[in-house]
Amino acid sequence: MHRIYPNALTLGNFRGDLYGGLTAGIVALPLAIAFGVASGMGPVAGLYGAICVGLMAALFGGTPSQISGPTGPMTIVAASVFTQYSDTPAVGFTIVALAGALQVLFGYLRLGRYVNLLPYPVISGFMTGIGGILIIMQLDPLLGYPAPASVLNALSVLPVDVRRPNLDALLIGSTAFAICMLLPRRISALVPAPLFALIACTLLALVLADAPRLGQVPSGLPQLHWPELDLSRLSQMLVSALVLAALGSVDSLLTSLVADNATRTFHDSDKELVGQGFGNVLAGLLGGLPGAGATVRTLANIKAGGRTPISGVIHALLLLAVVLGFGQAVAYIPLAALAGILFKVGIDVVDWRYVRRMHRAPALDRVLMVTVFLLTVLVDVITAVGVGVVLASLAFVKEMADLQARSIRTIGEEEAATLFNAEEAELLRQCAGRALVLHLSGLISFGAANDMTRRLMAGRGAYDVLLIDLLDVPHMDGSAALALEQIIERAQDADQQVIVVGLNFTLARSLGAMGVLDRVKETERVATRLEAVRAAVTVVARRQATGRAGTRR
Repeated sequence: MHRIYPNALTLGNFRGDLYGGLTAGIVALPLAIAFGVASGMGPVAGLYGAICVGLMAALFGGTPSQISGPTGPMTIVAASVFTQYSDTPAVGFTIVALAGALQVLFGYLRLGRYVNLLPYPVISGFMTGIGGILIIMQLDPLLGYPAPASVLNALSVLPVDVRRPNLDALLIGSTAFAICMLLPRRISALVPAPLFALIACTLLALVLADAPRLGQVPSGLPQLHWPELDLSRLSQMLVSALVLAALGSVDSLLTSLVADNATRTFHDSDKELVGQGFGNVLAGLLGGLPGAGATVRTLANIKAGGRTPISGVIHALLLLAVVLGFGQAVAYIPLAALAGILFKVGIDVVDWRYVRRMHRAPALDRVLMVTVFLLTVLVDVITAVGVGVVLASLAFVKEMADLQARSIRTIGEEEAATLFNAEEAELLRQCAGRALVLHLSGLISFGAANDMTRRLMAGRGAYDVLLIDLLDVPHMDGSAALALEQIIERAQDADQQVIVVGLNFTLARSLGAMGVLDRVKETERVATRLEAVRAAVTVVARRQATGRAGTRR
């Protein structure tokens, strides 16, 4: 059973965690408000989603430096759920809680480990795509305009906005970006550059009064939303909850991989799913949006020094303080300053290490990276990663099939010395070319199944006995088993004796379950090659005595 271990809430890095949590909280504030508005449930729903998921994921999750809260993909799905149940909002929040419960179940079933199998070009394309999105989406706020709804929208309005910028906002945003890029290390060691930029640019905005500000943040305590099931639409509710749970899990664990890459640590995928699930259950009960690991906020936290769950807790407490009445303290923050900070974060998110080496990477890796990058920017993260994983899986299967195919060979008496000892080779020569060996080795999967059939049909003349050597095969999947059955059928239809040598217990069980061994008598299954070639000599001699000629395949 999966056990939940508390994260190490140590104070050894408290200053870094404090700066990281404050920076992540300030970055998360406008995003949470924007996501709340986009969902149709209001800014408070976005804030409480960030508080609930951020706090619970920090306390019970498996990625110490990760910051969680509402994200773009989760908000889009949540908005469709709330629209579908607009007549009964409580049902929508129940779906959020159900999604969280499913994530906890995923963690207990230890499903999180499979996300760690993502190939690096997919992760690189995802990271670079997120960086590209962040840069593009901050261009309008840097020019003094509201943040666009999507990347495509941002690109469509940018040519018009560039011609008439808000000069005050542009100056403030550029100043914030310059501070983040150029602040001396001796100063950033005391005050992180993003926090320094935020304070300096807020003071600058008192002079440049024309720049848009964050404004008054809504406040108030949440109301408890008791779970409410609509039995007439229960199946639809479960499907929506499953989609949210799957999306939140993938989104969170992808961010965990990014956090690992940035901190050179390793997260606990299953534990992270449990923490995210607890957060979404609480968000559903308190009327908050569902959330997941947030890449941008996580990287902002890491860049400012956050390394332990304390930074996630501080991030959540800061948002809670804002909701409970300290909104006036952040009302004067210019939006352009946040845009400048996020612009720098976007540049940092881009996987420059891989980008600089792309020209030396294998062609397939380049295709994977660029495909995932473009889909991330122009479509969405989940589609991008899904397509990337499918392409990478197909490429891996092809590569493994080629390796497996090279291990499949047919052996006549002239090649006998490469596989058999002297006694076995001599016995095979006594068959006078009337026996053929199909030798398989290693793991045989569906990718090599067709090649196995083609190899045997390549034609070596007429023969009376087909020896199928499985001594070096530890496992064979269903597709390869069916291909083997087809080979046996064709040999038997051609009046050729089939002898199977070297069935281990695992292989015999899998072939038996597929019904392949039903075509091979017990007397035609032997344990060693010596027994197999002796049986072949007997069959050939008997057929020569009776005048039965072997047939050509």
